Amino acid sequence: MKIEKNKIVFISVLVVIVIFLVTYTIMITGEDEEQQENLRQTEIPALEEESQQTYDSKLEAIDNLKEVRDKNAPSIYDETFLDSLGYYDTELLEKEKERKIDSIYELGKARQAQIANLTQTRLTSPPENSSPSLIKTVPKVDTAEIEEKREIEAKEMGLEHQLFFASAPKEAKDRITSTTDKEIKVVIDGTQVVKANSRLRMRLAQPASIGDKFIPKNTPVFGFVSFQPNRVLIEIENINKHQTSLKAFDLEDGSEGIYIENNFRAEVATEVLDDVIGDINIPSVPQVSGISKVFRRNNRNVKVTILNNYRLILKASRPESNWGLANQ
Repeated sequence: MKIEKNKIVFISVLVVIVIFLVTYTIMITGEDEEQQENLRQTEIPALEEESQQTYDSKLEAIDNLKEVRDKNAPSIYDETFLDSLGYYDTELLEKEKERKIDSIYELGKARQAQIANLTQTRLTSPPENSSPSLIKTVPKVDTAEIEEKREIEAKEMGLEHQLFFASAPKEAKDRITSTTDKEIKVVIDGTQVVKANSRLRMRLAQPASIGDKFIPKNTPVFGFVSFQPNRVLIEIENINKHQTSLKAFDLEDGSEGIYIENNFRAEVATEVLDDVIGDINIPSVPQVSGISKVFRRNNRNVKVTILNNYRLILKASRPESNWGLANQ
């Protein structure tokens, strides 16, 4: 009798499933038993036996104690400004000083009150031995005068207390002198191209005093430009809104103005022509005035480049006694 292939396959699948289920149940039950055994017999880690030193007395044990250093992080605040509660107060020193002075003041008042009580008890209490031979006459004391003196002393102490805290002298940051500096050093503030009557920007290279005014360093200074042969003249009329009268001198050669190399024959010719026209009045020569205008026009178009940080010295263009009137 032949068995069909389908039945064989089906039976084999059933057998495999049954075997899988049996093995799975055995595995699960075995793990549960192992866990129960582990719980019943909990393993305890072995303790390492440290070599402990024995001491004969407590004093030796205390001497061998190692000093434990504090590992506190450093505070970001100044500890002198931390109060007893740990709060940061920048006025802690001032408050502590006030507290001490108040305590001294209160202690003085308490002592005065004790002295007053003692004097009153001595005056009012009779002696124990009332025999006439032991009784001494005590001069009368004017209590009103004593109280008046106490009030005056208390007021004086209070006034001194107020004056002590009211006086807070501050040192002057900048000492202002009443004299004008003979030489004021300045530098050119940036490379600039200037023409006649144009403004030139400078700044102070160091603090200066003008009259009774103190001018700090790097204060901007403005001057007005004019030309002479090979020189650029600079005049300063005010500094930091204070009226002045200064002229610039070259630090290198000490002469007035800044040295430049140029050709100012046109300016000289202009001055000569002006003198000639003023002295000689010839109606048949009208072209001379035209030539003078050309020369003047050329002088106006002259441009000069002044480099940055070029050093100059400012000096007064009039006596120092007139500076007070100018600043007023």
